[in-house]
Amino acid sequence: MKWSIVMDKSPPNPQRRLALQAAAALLLTMPDVRAAAAPAGLITRPIPRSGERLPAIGLGTYQAFDIPRDRLAESELQAVLRRFIELGGKVIDSSPMYGHAEAAVGTLATALKAHKSLFLATKVWTSGRSEGIRQMEESMRLLQTKSIDLMQVHNLLDLKTHLPVLRDWKKSGRIRYLGITHYTAGSHAELERLVRSGDFDFVQFNYSLDEPEAETRLLPACADSGTATLINRPFSQASLFARVKGKPLPPWCADFDCNSWGQFFLKWIISHTAVTCAIPGTRYVRHIEDNMGACTGRLPDAALRKRMTDYFSAL
Repeated sequence: MKWSIVMDKSPPNPQRRLALQAAAALLLTMPDVRAAAAPAGLITRPIPRSGERLPAIGLGTYQAFDIPRDRLAESELQAVLRRFIELGGKVIDSSPMYGHAEAAVGTLATALKAHKSLFLATKVWTSGRSEGIRQMEESMRLLQTKSIDLMQVHNLLDLKTHLPVLRDWKKSGRIRYLGITHYTAGSHAELERLVRSGDFDFVQFNYSLDEPEAETRLLPACADSGTATLINRPFSQASLFARVKGKPLPPWCADFDCNSWGQFFLKWIISHTAVTCAIPGTRYVRHIEDNMGACTGRLPDAALRKRMTDYFSAL
């Protein structure tokens, strides 16, 4: 997968400035969202290194939150973030490679006065010590916070250079946890090796019914080393939904309080005991409500998980 960043070098545009001011004014009229106790029955998991508990479903921002600030008021993102918090959500994962996502999260969280309700995770995605520091400081500015809950080295890029800085930042309180990420099964062997070193509080990787490879060695390594896990690509970039399009849920899904295919896929993931939090992305309120529904009720036991796997494989 290749990525590029396009810098906007166009001259100042008075109309765009007015639109930006109007959007900001609208966002600032939003009522506050205050930190509250988790809703009753919310499924949470402890971060092994600290015992701090996180809801088992979070929110990814890749593509979904890549919306310029002057267009935020045209989107559902204000309502998405509000509803996410109302339903007990905390973990929001972003990255400098996600375009406008960090800025969107920071703008909306500030307008809602919601920073205390959130667990903000982002990444460093560059080479070189000074450039890494500059990028992480820019992430703090965009997220409008003086500290980041979780800073991750994105796709292991220049890990050896960034790790000493992350350790220093953790000691000084600029970040609370440090981690590493990747998104392909081909990276799992290296992630396992690094996880077993004990240097990382979190590891983020792909895991789903369509990409179950992490079950073999990586998830057991996380359990053995006490490393928290964030699961990306939980819907395998929507390919899971294509497999079940037009098909009804099997009636035995009621045995684990599953009401949709999205909840089927997410409950399968978070029922693995080494999974801390899955981070599906969306920009729609109806999807947030459905995703967070997977964070309540019963989870499938080992027998039901196998039944789910067999059923999906036969589709």
